Amino acid sequence: MIYERLLMDGAVLTVYAPSNYPGFNQGTKRPFLLICPGGGYERCSERESEPVAIRFMSMGYACAVLHYTVSPDGYWPVALHQLAHSVEYVRNHCTKYFADPSKIIVAGFSAGGHLAACLGTMWREISDGCRPDGLLLCYPVINSGEYEHAASFRNLLGSRYEELKDSLSLEKRVTPLTPPAFIWHTKTDESVNYMNSVLFARALEKCGIPHELRLFSSGGHGLSLADESVMSPSHREVNREVSVWPELADSWLRKNIV
Repeated sequence: MIYERLLMDGAVLTVYAPSNYPGFNQGTKRPFLLICPGGGYERCSERESEPVAIRFMSMGYACAVLHYTVSPDGYWPVALHQLAHSVEYVRNHCTKYFADPSKIIVAGFSAGGHLAACLGTMWREISDGCRPDGLLLCYPVINSGEYEHAASFRNLLGSRYEELKDSLSLEKRVTPLTPPAFIWHTKTDESVNYMNSVLFARALEKCGIPHELRLFSSGGHGLSLADESVMSPSHREVNREVSVWPELADSWLRKNIV
């Protein structure tokens, strides 16, 4: 296994990549999953970091977690450029990680889902090399209007909240060049309304972009893997209906991207 911690424009990129061995999996090129944890743009949740990387590494992915800069140390667009640089770095070093440079998926949870979707919809404004090949969005913050999670946008934008929030309602930023996406949400999410995911999926549909939206009937916000591995004093919910999402995402990604 390859384990590295790298500085990326002030962010920390932690890589978890299976090794290749002669006579076992020599020559394997894995899909690469780059994970953006949530936390309302004021922190990066550890429950949505290493446990997710370990789960997907066990399913045959090379992974990395980006602990991007959050409020008040980094307002828009600091985290976006950190993520873009991270994708470029991974793509340029895929040989080192036994990964496929054409199969880089950016995953994001909650506000991290907003960050991932920002790159998916705005990569052309930065560089061709930072375009994700796919998106995995887990109860993402998307909309800055009727279904806004105001705290995330205020933490992201600071004093420029009123000036910029409409431009970062990402259902408005989808184009035919946005990558394919697997999205999931629970319909009873008390923090980020599931219509955030619905609006993004509708925009993808309008542009003819392959996608899948999974809406689970119940479950709170911040479920992460929704099993015992991510339980904490503040997140004690184990949700068997929801905990199948990694397998559902893996199946869809392998059919449509990897």
